[in-house]
Amino acid sequence: MKLLGSDTSPYTRKVRLVLIEKRLPHAYVVSPPREPGGAVQQANPLARIPTLLLDDGTPVFDSPVICEYLDALNDDPVLIPRADAMARMRVRRWEALADGIMDSAVAVRVESQRLAEKQDPGLLALHGNAIDRALSLATSQLGARTWCEGSSLTLADLALTSALLYLDLRQPERDWRGLHPALANWAARLMDRESVESTLASAPQHR
Repeated sequence: MKLLGSDTSPYTRKVRLVLIEKRLPHAYVVSPPREPGGAVQQANPLARIPTLLLDDGTPVFDSPVICEYLDALNDDPVLIPRADAMARMRVRRWEALADGIMDSAVAVRVESQRLAEKQDPGLLALHGNAIDRALSLATSQLGARTWCEGSSLTLADLALTSALLYLDLRQPERDWRGLHPALANWAARLMDRESVESTLASAPQHR
């Protein structure tokens, strides 16, 4: 398998973490999605990352779809519960919350790159408030728990970690650690995992 993505994409990082945690053989190729005629545009009609290319050339796109496919390839570990419908829903809901943080952070990033006089304060406030609410919910849901769901690592933990790392990269002024110390303590342990450290090795400095 070959994963096309970028080091700064939080969605790419989420998929990379799944691949690494499940020890699935793959090649990771940094491929700009906007490159005309590039690998991403050739493989994915939406020209978005991450895009997973299977050994037979089949493209798989949209990070939730990729993660679900990868998790079904082996049971070591199972990152999305299979037998318990409620547990599965909770993990996917965590993923949706994390992806929503990423979506809003990307929207803020895009808007903030416009000339100041052309920026939309309403849009910035909308997405900034969404991130604030999502972080508050994550903090309250986690409490003092070690994992987002159950007694072991799941996709929920990997998705939330990816979202928080993206905030570190693009919105350091948000100071989510200072505002949510319990979430910061949880995240510190996840960010010390070998899988996470390996995705940061070649990426811009996050911490």
